[in-house]
Amino acid sequence: MFKKILIANRGEIACRVITTAKKMGIATVAVYSEADKDARFVLLADEAVCIGAPPSRESYLVADKIIAAAKQTGAEAIHPGYGFLSENAAFAKRVEEEGIVFIGPKHYSMAAMGDKIESKKLAGAAGVNCIPGVNSAIESADEAVKIAQGIGYPVMIKASAGGGGKGLRVAFNDKEAFEGFSSCKNEARSAFGDDRVFVEKYVQEPRHIEIQLIGDSFGNVVYLNERECSIQRRHQKVIEEAPSPFISEATRKAMGEQAVALAKAVKYQSAGTVEFVVGKDQDFYFLEMNTRLQVEHPVTECITGLDLVELMIRVAAGEKLPLTQADVKRNGWAMECRINAEDPFRNFLPSTGRLVRFAPPPQTMAQADTSRWLGVRVDTGVQDGGEIPMYYDSMIAKLIVHGVDRNDAIAKMREALNGFVIRGISSSIPFQAALLAHPKFVSGQFNTGFIAEHYAHGFKAEDVPHEDPHFMLALAAFVRRKSRERAAGLSGQLPGYGVNVGSDYVVITLGAEGSNAYTEVHVDEFTGETGTARVRMGASSYEIKSDSRLNDIVITGTCNGQPFTAQVERGTPKNPLALRVQHNGTRLDVMVVSPRMAQLHQLMPFKAPPDMSRYVLSPMPGLLVDVAVQVGQKVQAGERVAVIEAMKMENVLFAAADGVVGKVLATKGESLTVDQPIVEFA
Repeated sequence: MFKKILIANRGEIACRVITTAKKMGIATVAVYSEADKDARFVLLADEAVCIGAPPSRESYLVADKIIAAAKQTGAEAIHPGYGFLSENAAFAKRVEEEGIVFIGPKHYSMAAMGDKIESKKLAGAAGVNCIPGVNSAIESADEAVKIAQGIGYPVMIKASAGGGGKGLRVAFNDKEAFEGFSSCKNEARSAFGDDRVFVEKYVQEPRHIEIQLIGDSFGNVVYLNERECSIQRRHQKVIEEAPSPFISEATRKAMGEQAVALAKAVKYQSAGTVEFVVGKDQDFYFLEMNTRLQVEHPVTECITGLDLVELMIRVAAGEKLPLTQADVKRNGWAMECRINAEDPFRNFLPSTGRLVRFAPPPQTMAQADTSRWLGVRVDTGVQDGGEIPMYYDSMIAKLIVHGVDRNDAIAKMREALNGFVIRGISSSIPFQAALLAHPKFVSGQFNTGFIAEHYAHGFKAEDVPHEDPHFMLALAAFVRRKSRERAAGLSGQLPGYGVNVGSDYVVITLGAEGSNAYTEVHVDEFTGETGTARVRMGASSYEIKSDSRLNDIVITGTCNGQPFTAQVERGTPKNPLALRVQHNGTRLDVMVVSPRMAQLHQLMPFKAPPDMSRYVLSPMPGLLVDVAVQVGQKVQAGERVAVIEAMKMENVLFAAADGVVGKVLATKGESLTVDQPIVEFA
């Protein structure tokens, strides 16, 4: 077994590998860019080597620097994680040539599966179901149309070297096939330096289901069941689960056996995933093979009781697989939510900056610990007070739950999201909560088009309907009553001026543009003990009991005997007197006041925010990479004004109306904050 390994990655996956290495008694080396010098994975590793400037192309993608760091520290092996160089066959070959072990598949297996056209030919030869289509590169748009007609519409036009949704078009007729070919070719050339394009049948109502497998150097390969990854946004996975609520036992076995046959055909060693697209009649076709550990590997670990990172390390060290196909278990149901640093209410724009608060829910399962299941696990690479840099991927954590069945897993995940505190940046948690509550998701009736269909016009606060919004008002009244009780108990109050606790309150729900709602509530203790109250609103009554302290953001307790987890905190950016209540993805800003104060509040005029329509504002924190206009220039609506880069994405800002540029308020290369003015129109 290795004595020391280097992790050629960052963030959450670097922390994950370090955890297993420590369990196995293996020393770890982290490599980091200047932006990550204080990151969690750097602190967790036994040694750390700085390998360059923040941009990936100057640090995490430079093979020479990573290999030099391994030699400098005496690391015998390199674990590439996922992303960066993890599926780079040339890097894997180079590592081996330098006498260092690559903890992953052999370079020839990786090369065989890395090319979408060649991998399809190999899959077909190995007896794997392949989507009808032409797997050789197509030379012209006319040829693409002819092939599409032969296959039958709809068809998918894809770049051979594509990924992440780039170089991909769906065509439903000749015109779309002709135009789609040219678009894919251009996109692929600029994104991957490879403009080869092919055409295949488009599977309708498709589900994305993948088979996890592991192979050793003795020719043994086993499949570790499947993962359902159909909940995707712009071809990026959002929620993953294992097993799939859709496929039958027979389909599972057939998919698993075909995945193993493909792995054996390319002499596959290490962990890998064969991705399939599955039609509404459970017809399944090979999509691609990921020759690395997947982001969603924890859900497989939960249902099988295996540590996949440990198996990867043992196989790389030359050990035989410790299990056969008959030994693979499938216990319970696991789900994973990817927690991204992005604002779902602003079209999922990246959100960077300092994590003022980062407090995940209590963990009852842990990475690399195969003795504890049926609970909550958090895989993350960030910590309280840390900085989210603009240079890398937006995923900051993975929330994983393991339940006895699917409904139990959904319930556990909703509670865990309720207790996940992230402040200072926006996160995808409200969107995850809305998805988990959607009836179609709960019933398992979804496919890869689920988010595009149900959130076609983006995600808005009203897309998170709360099953009992009065509960949130009752909780606010409960918290306010407890704070009044505490204030009344303070000594030294002047006679006649002491705090009056009171029982009658009004909860003011603060709406946009002064559209407030006023709800009368009556609060009293229902058991006569601290931490309990009965809140009445008309015919509704809520008996709340909680031992949480007043300064806790996360409030846990029972309401009418049922357990709950919610978040309540004092003060909002616009109103220091308000309470912000969050539960099941819904957020309300409220004030809990006396009836007299509520009467006076209704008389207060609404102060409209300043008119910013003359400005082009930065919709997110990021780097201003281009300003396309000059002072005095006439600009038409829809014309390009500026480009902002954040988290590996370029966002182009366009003029909303015709106008003349009066001032350019930000310069190229400047780091921008949210809503910072870039251009002012005269």
